[in-house]
Amino acid sequence: MDAILNFLPYIGWVLLAIMILVFIHELGHYLFAKLFGMKVEKFSVGFPPKIIGKKIGETEYVLGLTPLGGYVKIAGMVDESMDTDNLESEPKPHDFRAKPVWQRMLVMTGGVLFNIILAAIIFITMKVVYGESYPPAVGAVMVSEASVAHDMGLRTGDLITGVNGKPVEALEGLGVMEEVLLANPLIIDLEREGELIRLEGPVDMMTRLSTSGGTFGINFSAALVGVIVEDSPAEAAGLMRGDQIVLVGDSVITYFEDIEPALLATNGSSFLMRFVRSDTVFTSVSGPAVRLPDSLQIVDGTIFEVSMTADRSNDQFVMGIFQMFRFNRYGFGQAIVSGVGETFVNTRLVAASLKRIFVGQDSFRQNIGGPVMIAKATKEAADAGARYFWGIVAMLSITLAIINILPIPALDGGHLVFLIYEGIVRKEPPLKLRMILQQVGMVILLAFMVFVIFNDLLKL
Repeated sequence: MDAILNFLPYIGWVLLAIMILVFIHELGHYLFAKLFGMKVEKFSVGFPPKIIGKKIGETEYVLGLTPLGGYVKIAGMVDESMDTDNLESEPKPHDFRAKPVWQRMLVMTGGVLFNIILAAIIFITMKVVYGESYPPAVGAVMVSEASVAHDMGLRTGDLITGVNGKPVEALEGLGVMEEVLLANPLIIDLEREGELIRLEGPVDMMTRLSTSGGTFGINFSAALVGVIVEDSPAEAAGLMRGDQIVLVGDSVITYFEDIEPALLATNGSSFLMRFVRSDTVFTSVSGPAVRLPDSLQIVDGTIFEVSMTADRSNDQFVMGIFQMFRFNRYGFGQAIVSGVGETFVNTRLVAASLKRIFVGQDSFRQNIGGPVMIAKATKEAADAGARYFWGIVAMLSITLAIINILPIPALDGGHLVFLIYEGIVRKEPPLKLRMILQQVGMVILLAFMVFVIFNDLLKL
């Protein structure tokens, strides 16, 4: 009972996500059908039993109690309703069957197209509203011990020089994770203690990621100064954005996370700090050279040294800096280009992931999630904020599009196969055959749904 009560908060968010996705999907079918003059008898979000319905014109608009999908019933079409009363007679002008094959193909793919368009709109909007922020992919990486990266042979302190033949600087933000999932196999080049090493990822990468919490396990966290607090010890010492701290007192600094314990070790006493500053900080094309504070001493080329004392804040010591993050702010045109690109990449990711599962490269049971796992992921995303909720809605929309286009009877892809056949042989497949395949498809989908729900419960 406690488990059921704990799961109740998940229901609202997943229902919202599913209703958005189903409505947009069915809207695609509906609008294309209307565009080509077809009679739409019913537009349903959710399956029976009916909660509420209202007929406007020739179409009944319905909200169903079972929120696992929806459908648009078009006159003269073999669909989920299995209604064949009018299919033996000559088609009427407004019937699905009376229209050219290319129009019927667009109607059947309309839902898929609208799901992809929804994902693109979400990604574009998020670029405009939030932009992008991430730590620069520079310096040595931190590697979690219980991770795929660690199992591959990566270690904290390794300097990654390339991923799948691409320089690591070109893979900032989500790029590294995209390369991890799209590569088959994954190849990582790195430098360790002056030695060049090449590592190859596991064949079942998705399964490994699934069992390790979904993260690859590397973190770029160079000790780069991003923001300097006004009137802080860091400002007084002459630190600037882009400086890389390498020594605090007696502690060598490799990662930004090393700074806090190093300051604590000083116990409020004066200490020596060293940092590296790029030559580009000193001069600019249009301005004079930057004057260095008198307190800074050049130790070796671009390495600087300064004596300072940290401020005390509760039980910690701080110097008044925040880690550097790259932040990209997008104009509307840039957001469209970037958002469409992200939609394309994520579509490739979902398609590649499904392919790996279906060919047996990755575990079907470990990597397929049903309504329960979707509810869990959606609730966690909603708790993290609107940005994460809409991000998962976009990914679910892409997934729904790809699954629906699979050539399985009762899915859009199954209908598309019949239409392709008709377009080639200039003749409709036999009605009896279509009905049998449609019923087989429905049984397969119901069996699959039972399996994934049971599998979700086992995972929980």
